[in-house]
Amino acid sequence: MDLQLKRGLLDACVLSVLARGDSYGYKMVRDMTGRVEISESTLYPILKRLEAAGCLTVYSVEHNGRLRRFYSITERGRIRLNEFMKDWQEVVSAYNFIKEGCENE
Repeated sequence: MDLQLKRGLLDACVLSVLARGDSYGYKMVRDMTGRVEISESTLYPILKRLEAAGCLTVYSVEHNGRLRRFYSITERGRIRLNEFMKDWQEVVSAYNFIKEGCENE
């Protein structure tokens, strides 16, 4: 898969998980398992990038004597997710066009 396409797709998946409710890294990876292959080492740079873009905020909660970092989607993140959904319709349309050409061979 094209790196840029995959990057946008993973960003949207992370935002989608957070649109369902605040979460932390390990839980996000678990929530995406079976739908998207992502590791914690891939997830954390995405979270940092989305935070820098103002798409999410971070806060800490004590859990078993340790601080756990939770992520929350912002309004900007929701807008970005909605824009992704609109753009994805173009990708689906292009895919269907390509698929039709392959089926006619």
